[in-house]
Amino acid sequence: MTLQSAANSGAGKSGARIQFDGVSKRYGQLAALEEINLTIEAGEFFTLLGPSGSGKSTLLALIAGFDHLSSGSILVDGQKADDVPPHRRGFGVVFQNYALFPHLTVEENVAYPLRARQLPAPKIRDRVAQALQQVRLDGLGRRYPRQLSGGQQQRVAMARAIVFHPRVLLMDEPLGALDRKLRVDLQVELKQLHRDLGSTIVFVSHDQEEALALSDRIAVLRGGRIEQVDTPSGLYRRPATPFVAGFVGESNFFEGVVKRRAGAGAGVELAHGIQVPAGIEAMTDGEPITLSVRPEQVALLPETGAAGLAGPIIEIIYVGTTTKILIETQCGRAQAWLPAQEVQAFRIGQRVALGWAAGAATLHPRPHGAR
Repeated sequence: MTLQSAANSGAGKSGARIQFDGVSKRYGQLAALEEINLTIEAGEFFTLLGPSGSGKSTLLALIAGFDHLSSGSILVDGQKADDVPPHRRGFGVVFQNYALFPHLTVEENVAYPLRARQLPAPKIRDRVAQALQQVRLDGLGRRYPRQLSGGQQQRVAMARAIVFHPRVLLMDEPLGALDRKLRVDLQVELKQLHRDLGSTIVFVSHDQEEALALSDRIAVLRGGRIEQVDTPSGLYRRPATPFVAGFVGESNFFEGVVKRRAGAGAGVELAHGIQVPAGIEAMTDGEPITLSVRPEQVALLPETGAAGLAGPIIEIIYVGTTTKILIETQCGRAQAWLPAQEVQAFRIGQRVALGWAAGAATLHPRPHGAR
């Protein structure tokens, strides 16, 4: 059975499982992807997240068959897909730039994949009507793309990608060209669409908020390698590397060493002998680490004169329900996020001490000899 026939046999029922076995991609001397080993489970909403040049779009192109592997293999439901051309894979694809035919109506654009598959006209009409209803565009089938807003055009692109009931839907930053409010609205619709379809969705994004809002799991890529694969809450609460801690949300970073002491005070020693709390159970005494802590986990306290992490407030930034407070500490600039109603107690120039619960800090090992 080919990938195409496998996709058709399971149309509308469930997504496909995608496995990457040692996948690498090189362009001459440039390594775009290196040794990717990853499994995307059937029916998952899986996001490839990373900055520009991290390899996420290259990986999506390899899944689609738009590019060729340099080494390794991709399997779809256990079948090798490496040499299967794109049109035989049976995947739906949505691009950032919509890629609609300007001379065709909305209905004709959506019907295009079905006509290419030579489905009978009555079935095409039914499938197109269903797809337009799923993306909330019923009643606009006779319009041309130029008569639609950007959000409506993106919905047409989605309808065209789902109209043939693909088991895998590939989406390359499809919301990137839209304004923030429209992106948020379409995120909700995408989640609902995913539940309706049951397809495996592989979604490329550089927007960490978007990835956290949409995904079942996320792979964070950097320099062609995977830094971490986890659920949205796992990535945010337990970042595996300083890069993930800084890219997925915001974090304060401090460098220091693990200090084990009997009784109270065990934790991390920063520069100037400053002691801060951290869970150190799995760490060895004297081990150099980078400590990361989320700004919303930082409490601001009156400065007591003790040798703790402290400094003057240098900026107060109102951002709605949260206010960001920047502090210049002995160990570098830090920030705390407070509910707006708590900020009245603070002013620029005021000296404060910073504190957090030991469990709020994440420790990342550094090479020995680093300080």
